Amino acid sequence: MARAADLTRNSLMKAATALFAEKGFDGASVREIVTRARANQAAINYHFGGKDGLYLEVLKSAIEAFTREESGAPNDGDLTREEALRRFIRQQLRPLLARDEIGRYLRIFAWETARPSEVLREAMASNATPFVARAVTLVRRFLPAEVSEQEAMCAAIWLMGQCNVFVRNREHFTQPPFELRIDEAFVDRLTDLVAGLALSGLTAGK
Repeated sequence: MARAADLTRNSLMKAATALFAEKGFDGASVREIVTRARANQAAINYHFGGKDGLYLEVLKSAIEAFTREESGAPNDGDLTREEALRRFIRQQLRPLLARDEIGRYLRIFAWETARPSEVLREAMASNATPFVARAVTLVRRFLPAEVSEQEAMCAAIWLMGQCNVFVRNREHFTQPPFELRIDEAFVDRLTDLVAGLALSGLTAGK
């Protein structure tokens, strides 16, 4: 029974992720989700407490996919600040090499940009907070000691934004007029470029 329940839950997650990517939260109906998952509405209520709960779990999976560290990776504190900076940037750019699920997550976030939901705010508050705190701690290693928490937060947001623009616009950047060829070598070069620019900016005037 537990195995069957897990299969049903996974099917609902997969179907919901695809439909939320295609139609957004408001456009994807519960009926469509359960039909595609070959389940029933009671299963959504049982596993997720309703459509909002299902969407929350999809968003949590999306955030985790973009912020997950590689298995066995050292702590930032065990690296030099330059090494930690490069690793942080490379981690954020890693989704450029992914397909399928990452692409669907990106489309879900695109829908959220156009029509933000309360569910996303909840997901970000509970799941993205550790990642943002890590970014703030990282940039503080480069900034003067007297920099305020707000200034450090702005620097962290700026750093994350340098990577985010490439990840979110991956498909656009592979087309004219950009025509970028995105592969492992490209991601390595981009990591070096962003790290170099970030290092110059964070240490300016220090």
